[in-house]
Amino acid sequence: MANEFTFSITTTRFDEDYAPSSSSRATTNFANLARGEHRQQNLRNALTMIDRRFNDLAHWDNPTRDRYTVELDIVSVEVQFAAAGEDQRFPLLEILDIQVVDLRTAERRHGIAGNNFSSYLRDFDFSVLLPAVNKDATTFTVPDDFGNLHGLLFQHFLDSAAYQERFPAAPVICVSVSTTKTYRRTENFHPVLGVEYRQEEFSLTDEYFGRMGLTVRYFMPIGAVAPLAFYFRGDLLNDYSNLQLIGTISTMETFQKIYRPELYNANSAAASVYRPSLEHQDYSRTQIAYDRVERNELALKQGKYTEEHFVTPHRAVLEHWAANHPTPVR
Repeated sequence: MANEFTFSITTTRFDEDYAPSSSSRATTNFANLARGEHRQQNLRNALTMIDRRFNDLAHWDNPTRDRYTVELDIVSVEVQFAAAGEDQRFPLLEILDIQVVDLRTAERRHGIAGNNFSSYLRDFDFSVLLPAVNKDATTFTVPDDFGNLHGLLFQHFLDSAAYQERFPAAPVICVSVSTTKTYRRTENFHPVLGVEYRQEEFSLTDEYFGRMGLTVRYFMPIGAVAPLAFYFRGDLLNDYSNLQLIGTISTMETFQKIYRPELYNANSAAASVYRPSLEHQDYSRTQIAYDRVERNELALKQGKYTEEHFVTPHRAVLEHWAANHPTPVR
């Protein structure tokens, strides 16, 4: 159809020489780490933390804890569509792809795609649309269709040839648990993911990822101090190998220690009933600089950019496309 959306993918290696490209979202957490006087040391330290955590979890046949190294690629996705008589392009999202290298055998294994997740359209939804809806509201309000377009585009991307020809499995997104909810430890234990936590009410982030066709479960791996939220299609516990799961845990736990040390670098582990809070002071800082204030300021800036260059000028095209692409049942 004339307004069909297609996707193109580019990748950038995330290593100690990484520098954000002009097309990369400035709010992406990787770009934040790769700026400033100590940029290269930041990157080197983060990658070392990932490798050490990976080898700590993949300890079998690995007595010296140095058998594996993790290679990371930032995957940038651009959406293409027809509007106003010409082709239009817009940066849609960025995820992270993992390769696990066995230094003993030289074997390379594809890890899980996804992991980190950043999106211009999500910046618009959370930093522009939601504050506008609640500007004069007496109670916090979330529109009924909040996240629908973003969710449809994401699922359309996962079902596209661009994704399926490149990645052998569905993605897993791994982020911090919500500081507005309470999580309770269960008796369920996975040898890699660790102990499972559950909560009685979804957070706004859980619901937003639900619009993207992703289910959530919360696990605290062995050696971790707080549960992580895993968003996935399919069966998280059986669709991926142990090494694939370890790749996601080691990578995203490291980033969370940097981004949210109050939770993930706390000096004591989460209790059976866990209420995450960024107000806790009993934690250790990593030796890696990360500017959360700048990240929030840039989210607003890029949300407004999305409104100006994607949502507003192409509203009719987007609404027509969404109306003809109902959310698939999974």
